[in-house]
Amino acid sequence: MSQQLSNHNNQKKIAIINDLTGFGKCSIAVELPIISAMAVQCCPVPTSIFSNHTAYPEYFFDDYTDKMQDYIDNWKKLGLRFQGILTGYLCDIRQIDIVRKFIKEFRDQSTIVVVDPVMGDNGRVYSGYSSKVCQGITELVKSADIVTPNLTEACLITSRDYKEVVINHKLVEEMAKEISEMGPEKVVISGILKDNMIGDYVFEKDGAKEFLFNDIVGISREGTGDVFSAIIAADAVNDVPFVESVKKGSDFIRRCLVISDERNIPREDGICFEDLLTTLH
Repeated sequence: MSQQLSNHNNQKKIAIINDLTGFGKCSIAVELPIISAMAVQCCPVPTSIFSNHTAYPEYFFDDYTDKMQDYIDNWKKLGLRFQGILTGYLCDIRQIDIVRKFIKEFRDQSTIVVVDPVMGDNGRVYSGYSSKVCQGITELVKSADIVTPNLTEACLITSRDYKEVVINHKLVEEMAKEISEMGPEKVVISGILKDNMIGDYVFEKDGAKEFLFNDIVGISREGTGDVFSAIIAADAVNDVPFVESVKKGSDFIRRCLVISDERNIPREDGICFEDLLTTLH
């Protein structure tokens, strides 16, 4: 077989390390189609399997931790290289260790590492997350080029009080700078409230430092953080400027929220992003 035929690295690729949820649009189920629609091959590493996510009263769950390394080892045999690595839901300290090793082994000078530090929302840590796991995810942030916490997760990373930060935007700026000093060149903190608006704070070490607000539309829904981080990761690999990417992600989610409300989609079912996928490329 010729080198041309056996080379598996002729297309841009992002490895996403996240859970696979069959129903209730989140994690790999939304990241894969979004990244693919943005002309990047998406290669998932499942951390766990859910029939539906944990916002539903009941769900099936299968921990994939013990299988992850064998799965990854076969990628090493294929000699795969990735222009991007995106991490998401990690429920076990062993998974965090595996991800840290994955980044070390697959990262090269062209690889952009995006860490979505999934830990909580609305001032609360997600159920099942121990302080040890939260600390492990905070350590993982140090390996990122880009980090995409919501306001709750930014507070957890920097040991700030959510109730104080949510009413003080100066503290948001301080948190973003503090997170960047841990390693990431770029930080975007989402879910910041101001009057009847919601927005993001963008921080680049050598660039933009600004709030981006829009009017609130619809209701808060599951999975929007995964949609946002997928757009950020694909845009980073495609060399889209960071502020432009954040605006694109926020605008896309807003438009999806409008459609979801029009169709009376239950909150936990996530957002109707499929109608708008072709607008992302």
